[in-house]
Amino acid sequence: MIQISAELKEIAKNAKKVCVLTGAGISAESGVPTFRGGGTSAVWKGMPFDQISSAQMVKENLPEVWEWFDYRRGVLKDCQPNEAHRALMYWESRLRENFLLVTQNVDGLHTQAGSRNILELHGNIQRSKCTKGCRLKYEMLPTEIPHTPDICDLCDAPLRPDVVLFGEMLPEGYMEYAAEFVAECDLFMSIGTSALVYPAAGLAEMAKRNGTFCIEINPEETAASYLYDESLRGKAGDVLPKLLNVKG
Repeated sequence: MIQISAELKEIAKNAKKVCVLTGAGISAESGVPTFRGGGTSAVWKGMPFDQISSAQMVKENLPEVWEWFDYRRGVLKDCQPNEAHRALMYWESRLRENFLLVTQNVDGLHTQAGSRNILELHGNIQRSKCTKGCRLKYEMLPTEIPHTPDICDLCDAPLRPDVVLFGEMLPEGYMEYAAEFVAECDLFMSIGTSALVYPAAGLAEMAKRNGTFCIEINPEETAASYLYDESLRGKAGDVLPKLLNVKG
């Protein structure tokens, strides 16, 4: 059983401005497959994950892309937020605008848990958006499989999943906003991610350069562990509620 010092709990309790970066590990605890770990989940009808999830495939075969993403949404249907998701929502409720959650996950579990101050760097699989860039977006219920609607109400263009695909840039302004927030925070935390994939990895490096206290929660050591003042080895759903003294 992991032990968390009273000193570290005090640091978390007294933090005035907090940025948390989450990755696939926190979702894996809810049963969400990573799709990057190989095996059958990383292949769709003989196509590798990075091909079916590419901007080029949207242009060439949008119905096939939707079939793949509806399959992924079906996999998520029974996945629920875990103790770590709920602990982060509790932390946000205390700090309000002084809390920012930056996630690399597209499963929408943070939103389901109640988090609102959130940057979904790679989008959300439970949303669709117009392919013509009119910026109109549509929320989809997790039970809406296959997806609806198919056509944009504003410009009659086909809709596509609102996720960042291979070959696409992150949403404009997201990383700039996150960087500005990190520059002012007094606690940075990474949960369930190696924090090696850029540009998100740059947030941990920036926090370290600024002298911000940094905490890593991950079952195993990562190549970026040297950046953190404290590394807690365990599942986020076990560690985070203890660190924050909350019940999930």
